[in-house]
Amino acid sequence: MATNEDLANLLFPDVTESIEDLEARYPARDLKEGAQVTRFAPSPTGFLHTGSLFTSLISYTVAKSSGGVYFFRLEDTDTKRTIEGSGDLLISQLAAFGIVADEGYFPEGDKGAYGPYKQSERKGIYRAVIKELVRRGRAYPDFCTPEDLDKIRKAQEASKVLPGYYGIYARDRNLSVEERIARIEAGTPWVIRFKSMGDHDKKTKFTDAIRGEIELQDNDTDVVILKSDGLPTYHFAHVCDDHFMRTTLITRGEEWIPSTPIHLDMFRALGWKAPKYAHIPSIMKLDHGNKRKLSKRKDPEAAVSYFLEQGYAPEALKVYLMSIANSNFEEWTIAHKTFDLSAFPFSLKKMSLDGALFDEDKLNYFAKELMAKMPLQEEYAAVLSWAKTHDVSFASRIESDPDYFKKILNIEKDRKNPRKDYAKYSDIYPLVKFFYDDEYDAIVSSPLPFQEKFAPSLLAQVLRSSAEKMPFGVEESVWFDAVKAIGGALGFAVSNKDYKTNPDAFKGSLSDVAEILRVALVGSKQSPNLHEIIEILGKDRCVERLNKVASLLEA
Repeated sequence: MATNEDLANLLFPDVTESIEDLEARYPARDLKEGAQVTRFAPSPTGFLHTGSLFTSLISYTVAKSSGGVYFFRLEDTDTKRTIEGSGDLLISQLAAFGIVADEGYFPEGDKGAYGPYKQSERKGIYRAVIKELVRRGRAYPDFCTPEDLDKIRKAQEASKVLPGYYGIYARDRNLSVEERIARIEAGTPWVIRFKSMGDHDKKTKFTDAIRGEIELQDNDTDVVILKSDGLPTYHFAHVCDDHFMRTTLITRGEEWIPSTPIHLDMFRALGWKAPKYAHIPSIMKLDHGNKRKLSKRKDPEAAVSYFLEQGYAPEALKVYLMSIANSNFEEWTIAHKTFDLSAFPFSLKKMSLDGALFDEDKLNYFAKELMAKMPLQEEYAAVLSWAKTHDVSFASRIESDPDYFKKILNIEKDRKNPRKDYAKYSDIYPLVKFFYDDEYDAIVSSPLPFQEKFAPSLLAQVLRSSAEKMPFGVEESVWFDAVKAIGGALGFAVSNKDYKTNPDAFKGSLSDVAEILRVALVGSKQSPNLHEIIEILGKDRCVERLNKVASLLEA
């Protein structure tokens, strides 16, 4: 009489390694008490999603803050969806955000003692474990065709019962060993299913590290664990990999909560202690008044590459994500203006259970704060590096005169409260292009935004007088006193207080004089500190610009 041992040997004749051998090859990690082993385990099916960056940031933070290990595993068993090279792209994009694994899959080769870290290279491990499950009677070959499965689904619909391959609907679950062997020897295609002993009238309880105790329907489905292509399904690969890689905490999206009873069922069947689960809330978007998950198809900000292309400093997006990860983060930043994430006491228990809405305004707030604090040399290098990839003409401007550009970047930077104009590197050039003469000429070829209450002749007078009398290379207070004198001589109030008291006695205020100079030199009513701009442009450029605009007004 044939046994499950015979069946296992027929299915996997080349498998000689046992679970005991695997346990010896992948021993428990020697880590201090409380150290967490976490992982990021994406499928190489495209770009790095913002939600995936969020998940990996949390995994990384938990491992680092506990003195543990963070590793990267590539889950490439879905061959139909795999995109060549996307795994390496994921790693490079994570590295741009400072998230580099302690061990795992790397383009140049695996690093670490618990590999291979690419699932397609772990077939021997999965086959060894499945062979043991077949021996124990906890897995079996299933010979259903797609048409057979369709018939089962239709029967369930007609009976209005839960869909799935379970109980009386698990057609091949109770075949005899002899019949299974006969079908295999006859060449009938097969997959391997896990044989669940669960009961969907009962409940499975587990404690989620974020959500606390969760109670779900017990798993009784005989899920496929080995596909016809010889690769495992996610359900089974996850259980094997996270056991033998000694993962202690699994961070993954909340959409995996309903699958958790399946995974716990497999851990129990194998006699393995399950790791803790932390199901991360999704990042949401408000769409016509309704909340939905960030969509790869609809939302450019769903891709991490969007933020890199726009020129956000990677640290800014990380800080923003931490602000939606922990409810106390923004309060913490009040006392920790550096936004040093390594010093933040992150806690899974303080994560919201509801998906946070993506808030670009909040991201821009953090981005401006961080860029304003960035040391000049560091900011210069970051802007140039970004421009070389994403705006070649801007990079050419920078490299044509690096010192000149550094002066532009440094405007109002060395102050207690530095100016916060830029959220991202792509914001910079549109706001500073007036510093470059060809761009300035293009700006003044269109009407300038002078106040209509001032006659062109008066505007020209202010500009001609300033070109002749305004001092250069002096302290801001000295320059400002000279601007007062120029304005006063032309009938403008030398103090805003005087102007407010009796506006009809003057042609305008001191603020008006400053605005006239700003518009003529910059082409806009808004700009950084005017005195600093004048000093960077220098006397010759300023005089030329003032006289040029005066001539246009006089024409």
